Amino acid sequence: MLRSEELQRFLDAAFVAFDRYAVDTRARQSIMQLFSILESAQPSRPGPGKRLPVVDRFLAPALEIQSDDVVLATLLDRFKAIEEQLEWKTRSIYDHTASANFLLGHGNALVVGPQALEHRTDAWLGASLLAPDVRYPDHNHAPEETYLVLSEGEFSQVDGEWFAPGIGGSFFNPPNIKHAMRSGTKPLFAFWALLPETPHH
Repeated sequence: MLRSEELQRFLDAAFVAFDRYAVDTRARQSIMQLFSILESAQPSRPGPGKRLPVVDRFLAPALEIQSDDVVLATLLDRFKAIEEQLEWKTRSIYDHTASANFLLGHGNALVVGPQALEHRTDAWLGASLLAPDVRYPDHNHAPEETYLVLSEGEFSQVDGEWFAPGIGGSFFNPPNIKHAMRSGTKPLFAFWALLPETPHH
């Protein structure tokens, strides 16, 4: 078997959660395509992952969400089961739109995707963590993206107003749209799913 049971259980829980909370039609199409691609496994990277100080400090409190939602609770439990195998990284490219504390105040981890726990290029699924009072820089990328937010925090698209999806909130980023996020007094934690090739466009 290529894929570990823990990773498969996480991906199953992620599909249930994204399927429940993604309401945008484009997001739903994207998610269905992405999880259908993930039905075929690739080999997982062996060995331990790599944590950043920001993750040591803020991941546990970020994952203690106050919600009775069994779907989200299951997703977070299964994420915790694979988290120590993930490689947390910082975004090396940023500009004046980022807050001064950005570099040490964030971490991104890919579960499946390029150089991820399961290396593949056809579907990406990962998570971002921001320490309190951090603004992620404006950025864009070719793949379309669906977010599933598991904390307080705000997001922006193009140069629109900041919006707060809330715990269990989901939204869609079309290809190459400019977007950003920022945390308030608490850490921000969110999952994102990117589909690099989009035949339905």
